[in-house]
Amino acid sequence: MKIQVAGPGCKKCHDTERNVRDACEQLNVNAEILHVSDIKDITKLGVLFTPAVIVNGKIVFSGKLPSVEDLKNYFSKLSR
Repeated sequence: MKIQVAGPGCKKCHDTERNVRDACEQLNVNAEILHVSDIKDITKLGVLFTPAVIVNGKIVFSGKLPSVEDLKNYFSKLSR
């Protein structure tokens, strides 16, 4: 699974990345996690509001800080 956290580097963006890593660790999900901070790259991903979480090319959270539980719920649905 490829997970991208899109955001310019603000606190919410870093917190989002931490929550993504925590959720993956708690579920034992093997994922490539990247932080995309260049505004041009963020725009190319189709993100309008940051922070955003993109999983395998699909924006799944945008404009808010997803909790670890929100992320775990989403990731667990993918592995079914």
